[in-house]
Amino acid sequence: MPTMGLKEVEHEITVLAPAEAVYQLIADVQNWPQIFPPTVYVDRFEQTEREERIRIWATANGQAKTWASRRVLDREKLRIEFRQEVSAPPVASMGGTWIIEPISNSESRVRLLHDYRAINDDPAGLKWIDEAVDRNSRSELTALKANVERVTASEKLIMSFEDEIEIRGSAKDVYDFINEANLWTERLPHVARVSFEQDEQGLQTLEMDTRAKDGSTHTTKSIRVCFPHYRIAYKQITLPALMDLHTGYWTFRETVNGVRAASQHTVIIKEENIARILGPQADVEKAKDYVRTALSTNSRATLGYAKEYAEAKRSK
Repeated sequence: MPTMGLKEVEHEITVLAPAEAVYQLIADVQNWPQIFPPTVYVDRFEQTEREERIRIWATANGQAKTWASRRVLDREKLRIEFRQEVSAPPVASMGGTWIIEPISNSESRVRLLHDYRAINDDPAGLKWIDEAVDRNSRSELTALKANVERVTASEKLIMSFEDEIEIRGSAKDVYDFINEANLWTERLPHVARVSFEQDEQGLQTLEMDTRAKDGSTHTTKSIRVCFPHYRIAYKQITLPALMDLHTGYWTFRETVNGVRAASQHTVIIKEENIARILGPQADVEKAKDYVRTALSTNSRATLGYAKEYAEAKRSK
């Protein structure tokens, strides 16, 4: 007999890939920010052979949310059950199952089941959850299908790189400089405008206009997850035209002489926009060079100003 107020829904998609490969992609949560559009960051904080506890930071109906989940993995049956331990309002409870069913050696069906309730069985809250689950489920399944079926293209279009700098200061001061993005128009010449929200400690929404070397500006919007005083992870949800995906993190590691600060980026190039942005002769490698130069220039500039800030604080 169904629990009062409990809603059950199912979404599915057919994927041109072996069921085992699809299962493995879903099982490995570390890659979720690159695979699933709503996911910003995932932290696995407890793990046994068949169970794990994870914390997920993601967007739902455009809002940043975080929750902890317990997962039970069954490789033999190609099933992954999940249950939120602490849900974010208006969700009272949320759980479900990934089920991967082989259709043939090269094709599989992915079913995503959810069950949930709203706090106090509130109709408005339930409607919000209905919309979020439907939007995110469709988005996740579409992204999963595209990621599995375009492995070759993804390998060609994806790149990861890191810039780092040594700073004779404290990790806290460097972290504070990057964390306080609401002050970047005062601290960073290449930032023209900032819109900054922090609904709860450590979960931020950052929109900004950044100046390029040629004087043009582009707008980006990111969700940031902050871990004092050693890491800030982010995912851009409004992207420049040449990017299909941009995730990254800032890290701050204490050393003997101070702190090593780094900025890491993972990018997928939007191939169909290369000719429009860089000209008809441009290829993927030129687009990668262009994007890497732009991102590294801004990262190194930001790290340089963070260095000045932290070293000045230490000298006082």
